[in-house]
Amino acid sequence: MKGGKSKSDTKSAKLSVKTKAGKKSGKAAKDPNKPKRPASAFFVFMEEFREQYKKDHPKNKSVAAVGKAGGDKWKSLSEAEKAPYVAKAEKRKVEYEKNMKAYNKRQAEGPKDEDVESDKSVSEVNDEDDDEEGSGDVNDE
Repeated sequence: MKGGKSKSDTKSAKLSVKTKAGKKSGKAAKDPNKPKRPASAFFVFMEEFREQYKKDHPKNKSVAAVGKAGGDKWKSLSEAEKAPYVAKAEKRKVEYEKNMKAYNKRQAEGPKDEDVESDKSVSEVNDEDDDEEGSGDVNDE
């Protein structure tokens, strides 16, 4: 072979890429109390379109087919036909912004007494429980 990679070299390169992709990055964990971002006008449209598409095509199980049909339908709509979906999306966006302001205000105030968790992880707490249960036992060694 002239300057080409062998099959085994290519295979190991692919494997190394997979293992790198599987590792978690150093991102902070997501806060489950944080409000979700609002859907765009297209996704508001797709919520209704999916229901109608399922009624019209009950045997179709393909998510890709529904998405493709929805995208084509959205492109064919005029601005006037898109207007109700845009209005719903704007309404959701305003609600989201209001919720985010409240969320950010709560974050700035800090956690309340009842919401405060200890610095110990669940496993550390469980380890202490095990130690307490085993403290009365005598080792046979």
